[in-house]
Amino acid sequence: MFFKKEFFSEDEKQRIVKAIEAAELRTSGEVKLHVESKCKAGVLDRAAEVFAELDMHKTAARNGVLIYVAMEDHKFAIIGDAGINAAVPADFWDKTKDGMRELFKAGKILEGVVFGISEAGVQLEKYFPHDGRNDTNELSNDISFGK
Repeated sequence: MFFKKEFFSEDEKQRIVKAIEAAELRTSGEVKLHVESKCKAGVLDRAAEVFAELDMHKTAARNGVLIYVAMEDHKFAIIGDAGINAAVPADFWDKTKDGMRELFKAGKILEGVVFGISEAGVQLEKYFPHDGRNDTNELSNDISFGK
């Protein structure tokens, strides 16, 4: 069983943080990864709870994206804030989720997470391009861990 921060090695955590940094170079959106052992509710409901707990709804453009992963339950979700949801089609995250799911099924958890983060940056760039002059990093790029 894997719990909390021990799921990823230090090198893997750094690779994830670098993927977040690289994704955010493409977009003014903010990308966050939250990992916990078990999903305490329905996966979308739990992801929404975590989104609120992390204050992701407080970005200026309401363009935060949470990738939520419950390791032991083999569940994950991608949710975006109101600004993203108002701008993108309903199936916006399907390609990203499908790619992550395939990697997860192959046992490539790190690769699936990095793919999801990278793809989020690519997808968000279309609607929320990076403005190098005025864009600030509104949320920490660190991985968030639950129980």
